[in-house]
Amino acid sequence: MDLMLIRPNDMKAVYGDTYQYVACEPPYWAGVIASYARERNISVGILDAEALNCSPEDVAECVAERKPALIGVCVTGNNLSASTQKMNGAGLVCQAIKKREEKTPVFMWGLHPSALPERTMEEENIDFLVKGEGLKEIVQLLEYVKHGTGNLEDIKGLYYRGRGRVVGNSQLNIEEIGNVPAPAWDLLPMERYLPHNWHMLGEDSGAARGRYAVLATSLGCPYNCSFCAIASQFGSRKVRFFDIGRIMEEIDVLVNRYHIKYLKILDECFVLNEKYVSEFCDRLIEKDYGLNIWGYARIDTVNEKLLEKLRKAGIRWLAFGIESGSKKSMDGVSKGQYDNGKVKRVVEMVKNAGIHVLANFMFGLPDDDLEDMQATYGLCREINPEWINFYVTMAYPGSKTYREYIENGEELPGNWMAYAQYSYECTPKGSKYLSPAQVLEYRDWAFHAFFEDNGRYFENIEQKFGKQAVASIQESTKGRLRRKLLEGSRSNI
Repeated sequence: MDLMLIRPNDMKAVYGDTYQYVACEPPYWAGVIASYARERNISVGILDAEALNCSPEDVAECVAERKPALIGVCVTGNNLSASTQKMNGAGLVCQAIKKREEKTPVFMWGLHPSALPERTMEEENIDFLVKGEGLKEIVQLLEYVKHGTGNLEDIKGLYYRGRGRVVGNSQLNIEEIGNVPAPAWDLLPMERYLPHNWHMLGEDSGAARGRYAVLATSLGCPYNCSFCAIASQFGSRKVRFFDIGRIMEEIDVLVNRYHIKYLKILDECFVLNEKYVSEFCDRLIEKDYGLNIWGYARIDTVNEKLLEKLRKAGIRWLAFGIESGSKKSMDGVSKGQYDNGKVKRVVEMVKNAGIHVLANFMFGLPDDDLEDMQATYGLCREINPEWINFYVTMAYPGSKTYREYIENGEELPGNWMAYAQYSYECTPKGSKYLSPAQVLEYRDWAFHAFFEDNGRYFENIEQKFGKQAVASIQESTKGRLRRKLLEGSRSNI
């Protein structure tokens, strides 16, 4: 085998006791890299250690059996921003491989490595790091490793060790969108993938395994939210849209060959370009696949006409980054374009269209005080979404927030697992007015308060999904996360 791509397995560490309710989704970018390489007559394989529940030692054993010329460890989570929290697991995999196959070259790829290339090279037991999308560059690296052709310094986005130090080419090559292929689904254990628990509400969860996939209709994001690091991967705030005909061919394969019913659209903002989304929906309506699809939207990118079409096309859920109920806090992270009144109107409009709302909120934004966090929780209760994600604000490497903290000389967690929202080590940055412990404690309190004392919420769930859905949610939300930061302390709020 020429190239072996690995998605590490660290679900239990990253998600704590909630891991059993989290989606296990196909590693989209590993599949894309594999397709790109295979189109150029490179023999390639993918080991999805997460889906197959492989330990680092299991991965090393598989590497020894397959004997690849080059190994790539893909550091991605269930969205591109969830890369830093995967670094511990990725590092353990690299260590296990090098212990078993010391001479086999290993590179890392992903958002976190792209954000901190020099530091990653210094900290991890790897030979190379590929920054950005890296499709062409991975092929060039393989040619160098196998045949000695080309020069490492000419490969854009490549970091390596030379003359006793880390050197690299910081330029990024942004591939033409038409050259980015569909993932190599046949190299993945498609029978293993499973949607989030909320995605299956009201449906037979047992029949969902092996019927879940992900795809992208666009790459990149035009916005500049301070807490987001997506530009580290894509280089600029530019969005590239895939040809809709190609996307429909990809869905045909997923539905007809792999019997997919549940689909996630990976785009940072799926509902962005109304003309594009409308045409895509028309094609889906024509096909009538019977899919249950979810994707991301913004409060300012939807309208009644488009929502009606989205629902007819099979989009059952829309996820909104509402973030905060405080205008002051939203202004502080470059996301203050809409107020609570508009949030309420749009959420109601989405629900009236028959689409369920997944609302994402953040506690501990830089300008948050206790009153601001209470306003955020109050807004969530008021709009009553079908599902919620409550996050604590992190200074993710590659984000504007991270750069500001580094420039100000502020201390950040040394353990990458501290960036995992549901982990034992979770450590938010804290705000100007609140300590990390205060932010984390409020987030955990708010989550359980929402699900334990909210008859209005469960009335809505029972009406839309049935009594079994109510019981399922109550079961999945009753457990308390263990938090190192909060152990042995009295209430911080």
